[in-house]
Amino acid sequence: MSDAQLEILASRAGLAVDWIDANGRPQKVEPAVLRAVLTGLGHPASTAQEIDASLLELQAVQLNHQLPPLLTADAGVGVDLSRYFAPQTPCEIQLEDGATLNLKLDAEAVLPGMIPVGYQHVSIDGQHFTLAVAPPRCYSVGDAVDTVTPRAWGLSVQLYALRRPGDGGFGDTQALEDLARVAGERGADALAISPLHAMFSSDTQRYSPYSPSSRLFLNSLYAAPGAILGERALRAAIDSTGLGADLQHLESQPLIDWPVAAEAKHRILQALYEGFVHGEHPLHADFSSFRHSGGEALENHCRFEAIQESRAAKGDTLDWRHWPEEWRDPRSQALADFAEENAGRIGFFAFCQWLIARCLERAQNAARSSGMGIGLIADLAVGADGGGSQAWSRQDELLASLTVGAPPDILNRSGQGWGISAFSPEGLVRNGFRAFIEMLRANFAHAGGLRIDHVMGLQRLWVIPNDSPPADGAYLYYPVDDLLRLLTLESHRHQAIVLGEDLGTVPDGLREKLIARDILGMRVLLFEQDNTHFKPTLDWPDNALATTSTHDLPTLNGWWHGRDIDWNARLGLTDANGEIEWRQHRQREREGLRRVLAEDPQNFREESIETDQVLDASVRFLGHTRAPLVLLPLEDALGIDEQANFPGTIDSHPNWRRRLRDNSEILLDDEDAARRLEMLACARLQAAERDR
Repeated sequence: MSDAQLEILASRAGLAVDWIDANGRPQKVEPAVLRAVLTGLGHPASTAQEIDASLLELQAVQLNHQLPPLLTADAGVGVDLSRYFAPQTPCEIQLEDGATLNLKLDAEAVLPGMIPVGYQHVSIDGQHFTLAVAPPRCYSVGDAVDTVTPRAWGLSVQLYALRRPGDGGFGDTQALEDLARVAGERGADALAISPLHAMFSSDTQRYSPYSPSSRLFLNSLYAAPGAILGERALRAAIDSTGLGADLQHLESQPLIDWPVAAEAKHRILQALYEGFVHGEHPLHADFSSFRHSGGEALENHCRFEAIQESRAAKGDTLDWRHWPEEWRDPRSQALADFAEENAGRIGFFAFCQWLIARCLERAQNAARSSGMGIGLIADLAVGADGGGSQAWSRQDELLASLTVGAPPDILNRSGQGWGISAFSPEGLVRNGFRAFIEMLRANFAHAGGLRIDHVMGLQRLWVIPNDSPPADGAYLYYPVDDLLRLLTLESHRHQAIVLGEDLGTVPDGLREKLIARDILGMRVLLFEQDNTHFKPTLDWPDNALATTSTHDLPTLNGWWHGRDIDWNARLGLTDANGEIEWRQHRQREREGLRRVLAEDPQNFREESIETDQVLDASVRFLGHTRAPLVLLPLEDALGIDEQANFPGTIDSHPNWRRRLRDNSEILLDDEDAARRLEMLACARLQAAERDR
C-alpha cells in the first residue's frame, strides 16, 4: 500500500501529516494513525482501493463548481467568485433590511466590496447563497465600557460553587444574580462564569461542565425556578415531593453530591411542570413562544433527553451511537411516533430549557442594571460529548467517531484525551456553517461576552479515534478565516466581547488573527515568567485579559503553598525525586514572584500574614498591567487554597464539587475579598490615568 497516496488523501482532508511538537521537534503521523483518523472523518483508508476511492470522492467535491450555501467576507473587501461565475455576471443581493442591490461582478469576477455587514442573500445566474459580511473587528471591551483605552476589571466564578439559602446543594442563577449585583456595586464591569451547557439529565454521574451533551442548550439544574414561577409555587413543589429535609442536608455540605442533588432538583422541576401545565399560569404564552422560536433544534434536544430517560429506565445504553438504527436518525418515522407518544416528557424538557433561559436572562439583566459595562461572560467548551444531543442532532457537522485532545508534551507525556467531539470542517462548509452559527447565537444570547475555551480549535484540533490513546492522533485544520468572520459578525450583532483562551501551543499566525479581530487572548500570572523571572507590569500586552489563575490551575494561595504538588504526590502522579525537584523549582518561582511584586513600593509595606501580602500584591500588580480587562477569580479574592479542577483526574480529586463558604450576597463583604477588590479597582484607575 502506498503511503504517498495515503498522505495525499490526509492532506486533502485537512490533516497535518507533519507537525512540530511543543518542544520544537518535527513529528510525523504514523500511517496506521492516519488511516484510523481518516476513517473517523468519513474517508475510508484501510486499503489501497479505499484510499483511491476516497481521493476521487474528495477531488470531485473540491473540483465541483457548485456554490456552498454560505460564503464569508470582510466588510469593504470584494469576494472572488471566479471559480463559479464569469466576469460581468449580474447579481442581485437581498439585504437583511429588505432592500435590494443590483450589481455586476467585475472584470475579474469579483463581487464588489460594497455589501453591508450582515447575512445577505445573493442570487447569481440562477444560483443562490448567503454572504456573511463581517465587520473588521469584534465588539470590544472599549466599546462595552465606552472608553478608548479601557482598564476594566471583573470577577470569575464557578457557578455551581455559589451559595444561597434554598439552593438545594449547588449554586444557581439566583445566587448568580445576587453576586452580580454586589460585584457591580463595587465597580466590576464583568462576571465570567463556568459553562452552563446542557448535560445528561439521565446520567447525573457526569457533571464536568466542559464535557456537555450540547453546547446549544443550557443545564436546567442551574435554574432558580422560584424567580420565574414564584416562591409559592416552588414551596408547594418541595412540599409535594417531601424533599425539604433532604435539600437542607445537601445545602449544609462542603462538597456537592451531584447525583443526589441533581435527582432532587429533577423531582422538583417535575412537580413544578405538573402544576404549570395543569394550571392557568400567566407565563403559558411565553413558554409557547419559547418553544416555537426554539424550532427543530430545541425539539430534537428535548426528544433526545426523553429517549435517554426511557432507555435509562430499562437499563439500555444512553449513547445514541449504539441505539437501534431507527433511533439514530432524528428525522425518522420511529422518532416521530415516539414524540407523539411521549409529548408530555418532551414538553417537560422544553419547560426546563425555558426556565433556565429565562433565569439566565434575569442574571444578565441584573448584572447590567448593577452598572456592569459587560455583565456576564459565558464560557464555550471546546466540544460536546460524541454520544450527546448535539452530536446526535447534527451528525453531518460533528465528528462523533473522533475525540479531541492534545498530543504528548513535557507536562503530559501520554497526551490528553478530552472525551468530546468537535465539528467536521467539511460538514460545516457543506451545511453553510449552520451548527457553528447556531452555537454562537445560543451562547451569546444572555451574555455580554464569550470566553472560547482552547481558542486554537478555531484553526486546528488534535483529533483521536475513539478508544485510541491520545498519542495516536493528528492535527485537523479548520477554515479559520471563515470561523473568525462569523464570530466577529455574531459578536457585533450581540454587542458582546470575545475572549480566546490561548494557553498552550498556539499555531503560527493565530494570535495575529485574533489581535486583528479584537479577540482578547489570556495571560495568567503564574505563567508570565521566563524560568522564574516574572514579567513586570508594563511588559504585559494590551491585547489580552490578565488573571491570576484558572479553573485548571492551583489558586494563587494553593500555588504559593504547593498544594498542586501535594496533590500530585498524594495521587502518585510524581515520584519522590520529581517531587523534590518540583518543590525546589517552586521555591525559586516564589522568590521570582516576590521580587517582581516588590518593585511596587505599595507592596509588602505592612506587617501581615505572608500569604495575604502576596495575594494583595498580586491583585494590585495585575491591576497595573495594560490589559483591557482583568478578571480576578473569586477563589483568589477570598484566598482559597484548593483548585476547582485537577486535570488528569476523575474520582481521585473533588473536581467541580467545591462550594464557597458564604452566601453570594455577602461573599464580597469578606474582609480579604473587600480589600482586594478595592485594591484592584484603585490600580485599574491608576493604570487608566497612566495610559491615557
